[in-house]
Amino acid sequence: MSVELLPSHSGWRLDRALADALPTLSRERLKALIRSGSLQSMASVAVRDPATKVRGNEAFQLTVPEPTPAHNVPQDIPLRIVFEDEHLLVVDKPAGLVVHPAAGNPDGTLVNALLHHCGGSLSGIGGVARPGIVHRIDKDTSGLLVVAKTDVAHEGLAKQFAVHSIDRRYLAIVKGRPKTSEGTVDAPLARSSTNRKKISIVEGGRGKRAVTHWRRLEFLRDAALVECRLETGRTHQVRVHMASLGHPLLGDPVYGRSAKSSSELLKRLNFHRQALHAAELGFVHPVTKNRLSFASGMPADMQELFTALLV
Repeated sequence: MSVELLPSHSGWRLDRALADALPTLSRERLKALIRSGSLQSMASVAVRDPATKVRGNEAFQLTVPEPTPAHNVPQDIPLRIVFEDEHLLVVDKPAGLVVHPAAGNPDGTLVNALLHHCGGSLSGIGGVARPGIVHRIDKDTSGLLVVAKTDVAHEGLAKQFAVHSIDRRYLAIVKGRPKTSEGTVDAPLARSSTNRKKISIVEGGRGKRAVTHWRRLEFLRDAALVECRLETGRTHQVRVHMASLGHPLLGDPVYGRSAKSSSELLKRLNFHRQALHAAELGFVHPVTKNRLSFASGMPADMQELFTALLV
């Protein structure tokens, strides 16, 4: 497509000017297209630096490739959608469903289900393997997840995640009974240097800051129901932080072993996952600017475990 920049764009960064001239494409998407060589001057010379200063009254030719889902194929997998408009949707993900394809899970994922449901109308910023995915929750964690259908929505949501303005509340059933009623864990996380499948608390400036605010809701038998509000959203954050307090999530195969009595109960209930549920999600709609908030009740398997542990 041909793009003409106005005299008023003079002095602007190229990516910013193009985003102003092409409101249907986000600035992040345009940056990626520029760097890939998809933008050419009228003299057919590729312009690859998004920071190039615009002179004004310039014209370019931009090639926008068709979305390519690569190995991702639409699959008719049932989804519980709690909200949807033309910009985004909120899904209540069941435990056991992987969010996006990866090694060992080439299909049967949330992305495959979304491609079927949305008919290809998902943001491309996440790349061919993760279209529409702004954030994720672990395979064996259940609960609420927001998905972007357009690049503008994706960019707006990503900014909110970056500044930690998204409200996220998790419910967890943990081993043992916390002695205090509430607290905050402020401990940086990074992938373990000895086990790449694990995340560890690290010191000395290594890792990303991670903050979890937790509150004890109810004592259970050798366990407790707690809520965790995330100030940041790192991989395995709740699981690692609660384990660091000596209260790992029941059923967590990576960060904590349950007591013998709990293990027998988990086996009897056929509960084979960490007891963690993303129960609340709130954010500002990136297009309408309305504040949205969603809640999801404790799923049946966690409710059964909770009931079995009542004192």
